[in-house]
Amino acid sequence: MTTKRETAEQPEHGGRAPFSQDPHAVREPKENNLEMAIGHEVRAYRKKLGITVTDLAAATGISLGMLSKIENGNISPSLTTLQSLSRALGVPLTAFFRRYEEPRNAVFVKAGEGVELERRGTRAGHQYNLLGHIDNNSSGVIVEPYLITLTADSDVFPTFQHEGMEFLYMLEGEVVYRHGDQLFQMQPGDSLFFDADAPHGPEQLVKLPSRYLSIISYPQQSTRG
Repeated sequence: MTTKRETAEQPEHGGRAPFSQDPHAVREPKENNLEMAIGHEVRAYRKKLGITVTDLAAATGISLGMLSKIENGNISPSLTTLQSLSRALGVPLTAFFRRYEEPRNAVFVKAGEGVELERRGTRAGHQYNLLGHIDNNSSGVIVEPYLITLTADSDVFPTFQHEGMEFLYMLEGEVVYRHGDQLFQMQPGDSLFFDADAPHGPEQLVKLPSRYLSIISYPQQSTRG
């Protein structure tokens, strides 16, 4: 049985950038003004449909001047006006208030205070600590960060397989980790990013104790097995 260690390939000079989102970009702040928040959403939904202000005016019977004031946050539209806009744009009326009232959550976990969970592999000496969880977030993606500690050598190696993506980062010890038919010898500082739909899990515990971060992400509407 052979193992191998791989590094991420860098794009060739002049190649297409692998990421379309700037991780350092700063989004405009959450609107504190209700009129500005509503106007922002009306404009965003209109542009998403690819229609002009004139098109929206024709569909709703609202004048161009009024629509311009609404989109710029210069006027507080009536409930009747908002109902006309929601029908024309094909969104629920509550969608116009999303930017104003939607919370942005954060979870802070002190060292050693993660929630210890019983998962497949616990009886084989695998300890799982969930480091945080935010449900119903605005991204549409669920992320589960775990600190996994392997403390006991065992002949039982659980195999995991679920939807989504998974990222591992080795902190301590050494393990041989399987993904599909590939084996990766992981030491402190090594990472592994993979499609979690393939069978995966620790194949060999080389040096104990071993600790690594496991970050799993999957679509919010789905249920992971």
